[in-house]
Amino acid sequence: MGIKVQVIFYSMYGHVYRMAEAVVEGAKQVPGAEVSLYQVPELIPDDVLEKYGAKAAKAAFAKVPIATVDQLSEPHALIFGTPTRFGNMAAQMRNFFDQTGGLWLKGSLIGKVGSVFASTGTQHGGQETTITSFHSTLLHHGMIIVGVPYSESGLVHMDEISGGTPYGATTLAGPDGSRHPSANELKIARFQGKHVAEIAAKLFR
Repeated sequence: MGIKVQVIFYSMYGHVYRMAEAVVEGAKQVPGAEVSLYQVPELIPDDVLEKYGAKAAKAAFAKVPIATVDQLSEPHALIFGTPTRFGNMAAQMRNFFDQTGGLWLKGSLIGKVGSVFASTGTQHGGQETTITSFHSTLLHHGMIIVGVPYSESGLVHMDEISGGTPYGATTLAGPDGSRHPSANELKIARFQGKHVAEIAAKLFR
């Protein structure tokens, strides 16, 4: 029996999208893992995105399919990616989860593996609180939380400024969004994808 993993993200300028790609790469390393990538719907009007300079950036992942709430009941593991908005998940991701009341009522996500990765603008911009507050939503759904253990050596890499937490992979975008995910951050993201898929395989095979 194979396992199904869905990676669902919101990205405005592409940082979380690149991390999501790395998470997918890692999950696909697990034999029998069927891995799918989705993004949540955008809430910001096109003219505002263009004003923010985000419309061109989003063109890079425009073909990634849009997630629906109903599909969350299908996989064995769900890995969510979000930028930080003042220490919390982005409104687009929050809006997506605010529509999952029907799944909660039926217990559709109980026992599934859940994991979170994120981006922040600065080194201390709320990357950890974004992930841990996101965990509260997953716990209300009865999901099994998986983070990134310290067997991933990238968590203790001190030669450069880097994201990466035991709660989940992170990247630092910079205050103006000009910094791209580093090799170390992508390495941690790949580890997270693989680790989550391995845990799901152990639980569901």
